[in-house]
Amino acid sequence: MKIIRLLPVIIISSLLIACTVKEKSVLNQKQMDFIEKQFENTLAIARDYTQNPRTIKEDGSLKTVGIYNWTSGFFPGNLWYMYKLTGDEIYKNGAVKWTEVLDTIQYWSGNHDVGFMMYCSYGNGMKFAGLDYKDILVQTAESLSKRYSDKTLAIKSWDYRKAWDGKTEWFYPVIIDNMMNLELLFEASILSGNNKYRDIAVQHAETTMKNHYRDDYSCYHVVDYDTITGAVLDKATCQGFTDESAWARGQAWGLYGYVLCYRYTKDKKFLDFAENIAEYILHHKNLPEDLVPYWDYNVADESFVPEWQYNPADYPEIPRDASAAAITCSALYELAGYSANKEELLSAADKIQEALLSPAYMAYNGKNKYFILDHSVGSIPHGVEIDVPLVYADYYLLESIYRKQQIKKEEKF
Repeated sequence: MKIIRLLPVIIISSLLIACTVKEKSVLNQKQMDFIEKQFENTLAIARDYTQNPRTIKEDGSLKTVGIYNWTSGFFPGNLWYMYKLTGDEIYKNGAVKWTEVLDTIQYWSGNHDVGFMMYCSYGNGMKFAGLDYKDILVQTAESLSKRYSDKTLAIKSWDYRKAWDGKTEWFYPVIIDNMMNLELLFEASILSGNNKYRDIAVQHAETTMKNHYRDDYSCYHVVDYDTITGAVLDKATCQGFTDESAWARGQAWGLYGYVLCYRYTKDKKFLDFAENIAEYILHHKNLPEDLVPYWDYNVADESFVPEWQYNPADYPEIPRDASAAAITCSALYELAGYSANKEELLSAADKIQEALLSPAYMAYNGKNKYFILDHSVGSIPHGVEIDVPLVYADYYLLESIYRKQQIKKEEKF
């Protein structure tokens, strides 16, 4: 009898909790059901935690990568955001497993991407579950700092390689993506009390402001430095349309990076810079109506001639890049909290998010069973991951949903 008496109370309590969660969510039920179904499909077959979901193959099957791939931190990061958005322990349990398999990365200094790999995973585990990953993050920052040079005043992204012309040599290439790894350094300084990491982050951001950006606040993808004198040797791109064009995801990386620099330093020059990058993106003549950019802002401009083999006939419709849109959207939600242009920035972020959550970009077509968004671009010049789902597009979409939710609740994120 006691069980029978308690049952209505349990049911009522569960309904109240469900209603509270629904009221706080920025997603409608169809969107949430779809997103959860995609994760259910992925978790059902992705049992090897050393192989991280990244995209899909041509036949629609799941494509995974090893833990040393630059995208290895995004799937555990996605699970952490799903845990925060739903409160479902299944996501937390999965997030812990997918995160902790990355343990050895903390000692790796093979490239700059350890920020992506370890902060999206371990950083979110600390933030959303209160797990003690302090020492791991500080050690990762120490490993990343080994790629910093007092000559170049920047963190080396890649090791020696040749540019896409097969001739130009890059000895100390620094890519705009590197701005995203500064969050790890800032956090490590707070966790350890060692300002070395913060100082490196600030100097790298200042060097990038000086050498990566053009007068209109568009940026180069790659800047190569002389390892002895620190002089700039080459300014180019690697994944964009031309060396002088504006690669969409690169513009998004830069925007996000300078927003986070302002978050940690409160130095107005970083806020001003972020606002100028946002202005460039949001008012670009080639930005589509829904604010989801083409893979490069200048791909339709006849005055831009690529240095690589490009046949417009291969792309009757210029590919969009949902990943660039998702990164931009998330950055704009944070920037709005610092900027005098709050309403304009929030409006733009809302418009991008609304577009991404629409059937035009959500993968309702059934071919993609594992990711939320379709229509992202990895690298068209390299002929890889063109008009496909990508795990990091989902990561920044989920982050933008979380950020909008926090804004609605008037809480920090």
